[in-house]
Amino acid sequence: MRAVFMDGVERIELREAPIPEPGDGEALLKVHACSVCGSDIKIYRHGNTRLRYPVIVGHEIAGEVVAVGNGVEAVSAGDRVAVGADVPGVWNTNVPGKDSYIDYATGHEFDGGFAEYMLLNRRMLEFGPVTHIPDHLCYDEAALAEPLACAIKGLDFGRFGRGKSICVVGLGPIGCMILELAQAYGASRIFAAQRSRGRLETARRFAPDARFVCTQDEDPVEAIMRETGGRGVDMVITTSGSVEAHRQAIHMVGHLGYVNLFGGLRGEPELQIDSNIIHYKECFVTGSHGSAPHHHKEAVRLLGNGSVHGSWYVSRTFPLEAIHEAYAFHEAHEGLKAIVRPQERA
Repeated sequence: MRAVFMDGVERIELREAPIPEPGDGEALLKVHACSVCGSDIKIYRHGNTRLRYPVIVGHEIAGEVVAVGNGVEAVSAGDRVAVGADVPGVWNTNVPGKDSYIDYATGHEFDGGFAEYMLLNRRMLEFGPVTHIPDHLCYDEAALAEPLACAIKGLDFGRFGRGKSICVVGLGPIGCMILELAQAYGASRIFAAQRSRGRLETARRFAPDARFVCTQDEDPVEAIMRETGGRGVDMVITTSGSVEAHRQAIHMVGHLGYVNLFGGLRGEPELQIDSNIIHYKECFVTGSHGSAPHHHKEAVRLLGNGSVHGSWYVSRTFPLEAIHEAYAFHEAHEGLKAIVRPQERA
């Protein structure tokens, strides 16, 4: 089979590899779609201590199960499934009565989806996330369940729900997903802030009634505080990889509100904030990354019922041979999501 291997920082190559053979408790997936993620770009540019080179990368995956080993009950040959990144496990700490959760990640510890075939190992099938997809949901859209699951977790961490207001800072793919989720969850008011005018205009279709703030033209903190009568919003989530966005988030959240510093930072200075702001607002500042299997199942459900419009995110598709072009497309912010289709030929 053909697969994209990462051999080190800024070293990815398409080459031939044996098709994995599923053993007891394992299954073989024929990969039909694997979308490019911002974290793929980060590990390409900067590496990651969790990687053991060479590794097949890619973790936003959908495909068809084509073979199963003995003892597999979670899937059968012919099943259409989406596969997420984070595979939970549990280990006992030295603290009596407490457990800690650790994650294994597809495309990190386990080989991922930029390949014609992928092994679903015993841990993945036992703990997830491997989620069956409805017949009407195409593979390109189903692959987006992984980033959507991360967005769902981000809102969960902010205790977001019906009747609450929110500001989404950063309107890339995850930011747009959060706009759709906020509407589906019954937000009372939605603000959206973005520096790039092009990305801001792209995002408007995802929440037409939101108040959009171009940060080149106006200060988002001033705009939100003015339009909320100085109260701020119930939740701010930063999908932008900017320390300034993180600082502004704490200034625009309201009393007893939640800030989720969702976007990871690379090459940014440390966040400096007057802790008295948090103290007197009695607000909660958290971060989130990745997702749990139940978030992945919810993501498939929302894509399947149309609450999140998967087709709106698919900007271009690429065969495996064009993996460098797919990375460049994502990195240039020319669209929202680049989908790699391993079964297609250039």
